[in-house]
Amino acid sequence: MLRRNPLVLIGLAIVILWCSLIFIAPVIAPRDPLAQDVRNRLRPPSSEAVFGTDELGRDVFSRVLWGARITIPAGVAVIIFGSVVGILVGAIAGYAGGVVDEVVMRISELFMAFPTIILALAITAALGADIRNAIIALVVVWWPSYARLIRSLVLEIKTKEYVEGVKSVGANGIYILFRTVLPNCVSQAVVLATLDIGNAILTFAGLSFLGLGPEPSSPEWGRMVSIGIDFFEQWWMWLYPGMAIAILVLAFNFIGDGLRDWLDPRLRK
Repeated sequence: MLRRNPLVLIGLAIVILWCSLIFIAPVIAPRDPLAQDVRNRLRPPSSEAVFGTDELGRDVFSRVLWGARITIPAGVAVIIFGSVVGILVGAIAGYAGGVVDEVVMRISELFMAFPTIILALAITAALGADIRNAIIALVVVWWPSYARLIRSLVLEIKTKEYVEGVKSVGANGIYILFRTVLPNCVSQAVVLATLDIGNAILTFAGLSFLGLGPEPSSPEWGRMVSIGIDFFEQWWMWLYPGMAIAILVLAFNFIGDGLRDWLDPRLRK
């Protein structure tokens, strides 16, 4: 996969680098991301402040590093919880069929009828603006895509001969679903989850940009871009956190595309 698609290697390198920075940011950050120095506010990038300083004199480089500790885990958490909920709901709906399937699909269509960011905004505004509520809101709007994907795969797989063979030896429905049918759906869900991590990071940053994420002083990338727009001439305030978001989203997209090509036999040919 890596030989045929070098972009996957680039994506992996970028993701590994940022994930490493999550753990070593407290060590390599030159300053406290919340420390204010008003006398040195709005300083352009220099040897003393590599990425410059913001409107309160805080070091932008330190804030970008610490921002990885907020934005990346939040995006990953959204996909983990959203995919688990969606996979379980979609698998049960597809295998049970009938009324259960109809109810689940109608509910998922109701959620998918609204644009993701609009529904997430409404839920976050109702729950209150903070990191936990933003993650909950994104999980609520993210699970239907996994439910519909897994449901369609389960409907196809449960009619296969090997599934009928397992039924013929007396296996119960729970065993068949979770030990025979569902494992054959995992690869597609993994590809979707990998692609969705970038989208979740971008959407979480969007909520923060609109003031519905972490508190204003928090070094979160979306929030930093939002504040930087008010000081547009001080380009370093919005450019560096914006680049961090863009690079990370592209990296996950590279990995997701590579996984899709690798796991799909038709694309391998």
